[in-house]
Amino acid sequence: MEVIHAWSAPRSLSTSLMYSFAQRDDIEVLDEPLYGAFVKSTGVDRPYRDELLSNMECDGEKVVKDIIYGPGKKKYRFCKHLAKQRLLGLPSELMSKGKHFILIRNPLNILPSYEKIQPLSFLELGLGELVSIYSDLCLMGTPPAIVDADELQRDPETTLRSLCDYLEIPFQASMLKWKAGPIPEDGLWAPWWYKTLHKSTGFSAPKKYPHTFPMKHYDLLEQCLPLYNILKRHVKHKSSLLTSTLTPPSLPVPENAKLLAWVGDEIVPREMAKVSVFDSVVQGGDSVWEGLRIYKGKVFKLEEHLDRMHDSAKALAFNNVPTREEIKEAIFTTLITNGMFDNTHIRLSLTRGKKVTSGMSPAFNRYGCTLIVLAEWKPPVYDNDGGIVLVTASTRRNSPNNLDSKIHHNNLLNNILAKIESNNANVDDAIMLDKDGFVSETNATNIFMVKKDRVLTPHADYCLPGITRATVMELVVKENFILEERRISLSEFHTADEVWTTGTMGELSPVVKIDGRVIGEGKVGPVTRRLQNAYKKLTDDSGVPIPTYQEP
Repeated sequence: MEVIHAWSAPRSLSTSLMYSFAQRDDIEVLDEPLYGAFVKSTGVDRPYRDELLSNMECDGEKVVKDIIYGPGKKKYRFCKHLAKQRLLGLPSELMSKGKHFILIRNPLNILPSYEKIQPLSFLELGLGELVSIYSDLCLMGTPPAIVDADELQRDPETTLRSLCDYLEIPFQASMLKWKAGPIPEDGLWAPWWYKTLHKSTGFSAPKKYPHTFPMKHYDLLEQCLPLYNILKRHVKHKSSLLTSTLTPPSLPVPENAKLLAWVGDEIVPREMAKVSVFDSVVQGGDSVWEGLRIYKGKVFKLEEHLDRMHDSAKALAFNNVPTREEIKEAIFTTLITNGMFDNTHIRLSLTRGKKVTSGMSPAFNRYGCTLIVLAEWKPPVYDNDGGIVLVTASTRRNSPNNLDSKIHHNNLLNNILAKIESNNANVDDAIMLDKDGFVSETNATNIFMVKKDRVLTPHADYCLPGITRATVMELVVKENFILEERRISLSEFHTADEVWTTGTMGELSPVVKIDGRVIGEGKVGPVTRRLQNAYKKLTDDSGVPIPTYQEP
């Protein structure tokens, strides 16, 4: 006989699922066979405690060996378990044998109904043990399927078919319906817990709107919900309200699937790296940011980036800004924790912080700023050998009359609208003009051109005066080229000998075509190549060392 183990928290439709499997002609079911051993071992109080101890086997070892894995008359045995009933000291074959799956339900739906029978506690719910069961099975090399009770209610046939496929048993349509009333396999506690189920004849559709949540359980919800979310991430079939139907995308760099980010004052895994819905960056894009690159154990131009971040925060009148040393410590801690010492890009963000209530006014920001350090494995994002293609956007770059680009803020809609135009044109980026029609920058980078051995770049009146831009301007002079900073028309870029863009994320990226016009010979020009080499040497030789890094 093959044993199927269903692990869950209470009030998770586990008994409905047991009824479903009981309708099959090839399965016998057991209702919480470990319950007696759990009650005897823990001493927990139940209205039916004495009757339970008198009628159930309370020796955990005997339950596992003689009842769960004992002989039977059918091909399969379905065991319904509550996670909290997995006690220490039970025989190892409980977990090593049979097929296991986990049934989860949102604590928002569990908590309002559970205390009708039993007082609530974290231990009673057993979500911590449910995560432990998942972890243990993964370590054994047998990661369990996870079924969400909401999906079971919303689409029982699809969910059950998927579960049967995992269990390698044929789906039977009989699993979808049962007769109202109890079944012989019910535990003796059924009169206390199964009254609603006994009125049912199948999985009931979920209610469109929930009951009002009892706020006295708010603290318990805060403890339980993260554990539910850990398990929910591994549910394969999802069709809940507002859940995307898109196939999960592949990441540009697969190694970034498991990274640790600094959010606020702690380091958290990627899927837990979130800010409050009351944070200013959510409420109004009210945040400043920097992009940094890591080369061979050093953070390139760190001091310059921190200068600009603090200037931007001051320009936006942020209060309670972290000190320079505090930001550095967060950066270094994030990099060291991730083991990222090269070929890494950091998106460093500082929001105005969390608000006491939703609204635009900075007067609502009374918690201090929120610091985010997002480090990723990320090579330069453009083709710096073959070159990139640009198109001119109809979207004009912000004027200092409206929003000064010298403030490096997170409200990037102006740039995003231009980027949409480049995406629609199937090119790399878009050139943005100022209000008078002169070239300002691209949606993501500063821009340079070469004409007759003279290097030109637009004034930083409308564009961000980038740190990579300033670095390249210094290199232009150092390499003995003539540098000119002035207004430049679009036609001058169309007829340039060479064009390149600059930015921390992409470094120096040669441009081979603009608006269908081939630039120069349509390949990386000699001035561009020389400056690329000089920039690489600079990144190799300079930067702020990451503490503890030892060069291999």
